Amino acid sequence: MTYNLVHSTIYDYASPVTVSHHAARVEPRVLPQQQVENFSLKIGPMPAVIKPRVDFFGNHVCGFSIQEIHRHLEITARSRVTVVVTTPPAPALSPDWAGVVKLFSDPVSPEVVEPYQFIFDSPLLCASPELADYAQQSFAAKTPLLVAVADLNRRIFSDFKYDPTATTVATPLEEVLEKRRGVCQDFAHLAIASLRSLGLPARYVSGYLRTRPPAGKERLVGADASHAWFAVFCPSVGWVDFDPTNNVLPAEEHITLAFGRDYSDVSPVSGVITGGGAHVVKVSVDVEEVHLPPA
Repeated sequence: MTYNLVHSTIYDYASPVTVSHHAARVEPRVLPQQQVENFSLKIGPMPAVIKPRVDFFGNHVCGFSIQEIHRHLEITARSRVTVVVTTPPAPALSPDWAGVVKLFSDPVSPEVVEPYQFIFDSPLLCASPELADYAQQSFAAKTPLLVAVADLNRRIFSDFKYDPTATTVATPLEEVLEKRRGVCQDFAHLAIASLRSLGLPARYVSGYLRTRPPAGKERLVGADASHAWFAVFCPSVGWVDFDPTNNVLPAEEHITLAFGRDYSDVSPVSGVITGGGAHVVKVSVDVEEVHLPPA
C-alpha cells in the first residue's frame, strides 16, 4: 500500500522563547518492506541552523536551531511511503528461546553483535525479576522463540487496558505493571523490558498506524495515530515486529518511523529552549492511502 503522511507538531508558549534547539525524527525509514518516495520538512519560524544527520541506530534526524524570539513553533513532515506485504516467518520453526539466550551470553559470536546491544538496560527500561516472572509464563522449556513472543504479545493485549489518561511519558514501568493500564508506548516498553529480563534482545519501534473510521462515517483528516510497538531478534530470521496494543504482527497498515532502545531514542521531536514558560503541544497525524492506477 502507498500512503501520503502528514505529521504536524505545534508548540504554543505562554511567554517568548529567545532561542531553541531541537531534533526531529519524523522521516520514515527505508526498509526491505518499506520505501520512501519523497519527504519534506517545514519548520516555522525558519531555523537559523539546520543540520540533518543519521543517528547511531540509522534513524534520520533533523537538528535545527531557532535564534529569533517566538511564541509559536510548527513542525510539519510530509512523506509518501509504500509498504509491501511480506510473508511472516513461521513461529513454530524458530529456534528454542533458551538457545537464543545462550547466543547472547559471553562470548558473543560476531553474527549477533548488532542485536547484542538490545539486551541491556536503557535510559527508560531496566530488567527486573518481576518482569522476568511476567514473561516466563509464555516461555516454557523448549518453546520456539516466536511462539513464546507471540503469546507474550497476546497476554499484554489481554491483561492491560488501553487508557490514554492512565499514564504520561514519565510514568515508570512498575506503575504500568501495577495498574494494568497504559498506551502503546507503555505496552511496547513492557514487552521489551520483559524480554530483556530473560536475556533476549528487543528494541522499540515508533511509527504510524493507519486507522479506519466506523462504518458509514467519514474519514477524519489528522485523526490517525503515532504508534509504537516492539521487535525481537530471531537468529536466521532477523528482527520480527509485534504490536501488543492490537495483538497483531505489524503489516501493511504499520509505517515505521524509527527504532532504538526505548522511547528516549526515538522521540519524534525533542529539544531545549530558553524561556517559553508553560506550553501547549498539539500533534496531528494523517495517514491517507493513495489509490494508484493499475500498472
